[in-house]
Amino acid sequence: MKFYKQIIFILIIFLKTETLLSQNNLFNVNNIKLIKKDKISNSVLADQAIKKGFRQLITKILLKEDVDKLLDLDFNLIKKLVTYYQISDLLEENTEGEFVNFSVTFDKDKLHDLFFKKGILYSEISDKELYILPISIKNDEISVFNKNFFYTNWNKVFENDLIEFILPIENIEIIQIINKNKDDLIELNISNLFQEYTNKNLALVLIEENKSKNAKVYIKSKIQGKSISKNLDFNKKKLEMNNYNEEIISEIKKELINLVKSVNLIDIRTPSFLNVTLKLNKKSNLVILNSRVKKIDSIENVFVQDFNKDSMNLRIKYLGKLEKIINQLKKENINLQLNNDQWIIKTL
Repeated sequence: MKFYKQIIFILIIFLKTETLLSQNNLFNVNNIKLIKKDKISNSVLADQAIKKGFRQLITKILLKEDVDKLLDLDFNLIKKLVTYYQISDLLEENTEGEFVNFSVTFDKDKLHDLFFKKGILYSEISDKELYILPISIKNDEISVFNKNFFYTNWNKVFENDLIEFILPIENIEIIQIINKNKDDLIELNISNLFQEYTNKNLALVLIEENKSKNAKVYIKSKIQGKSISKNLDFNKKKLEMNNYNEEIISEIKKELINLVKSVNLIDIRTPSFLNVTLKLNKKSNLVILNSRVKKIDSIENVFVQDFNKDSMNLRIKYLGKLEKIINQLKKENINLQLNNDQWIIKTL
């Protein structure tokens, strides 16, 4: 009788629907601020919010070269991608009208279909921290911390919520490493600059100005263990020097964000499957596992293969790399380990 009760419990938790839809907010766009004028109807305002929200979404999750492919997408098709929208709160008024704040949620499966048809890969960034050191080189003088506009103003320009740029605190060890390698900074091992964060995403940015005030930028990065280098050129425009330098910071940040995206791409055309065993020593494991897995967008489905009174065999359909799934599970306090050629999953 106890075993039959357990079967019913399992059926309720897992088999009521075989698809575990993600509750992740990757496809949610919040804080879409619009002005509601007297003659604008709510439906027109909602359409504006959906258009703006869709542009923000694809800018966030797609590589910059793929964003252009969807900018001219018919609005009727965009509206079909929306699960729901809402006005989250009312803000202050001004002379033009009343500010309102929209939130728009886009349907993951419909977006997946769109990306599949367009051959587009999207990015889900799990590690948003990037440790970075921008170095200014002018007239053969290297400025690391002092007299370095880029270091001082890095986090004051082009603020974003996608990547958190973390600059090292001024210290003599970094200065010594730079001075020791000043004749060949391009070949510098950037892990030496961030010795406490060698397993993190790292970037060294060299900004060199020539006599004509044009700038050459060299980016050396290590993102999720993958080494990526990039060269950029900037021509001096008719701007104040500070504005020009701010533009350089802005463009470098955009390039770095694109590099991080490129390492976190998900191809919906090639899903993977993982067979795991869940030990049923506690009934609460089923409930907890179910609720936590729903928060992971990269996991599309969990199927029950078979079970007995002691364990359950599950088949997980996921997108992206296995290492990333393991890290995402870990963040949700789910442990996945390989034991004697069998993956064991359990809640912590």
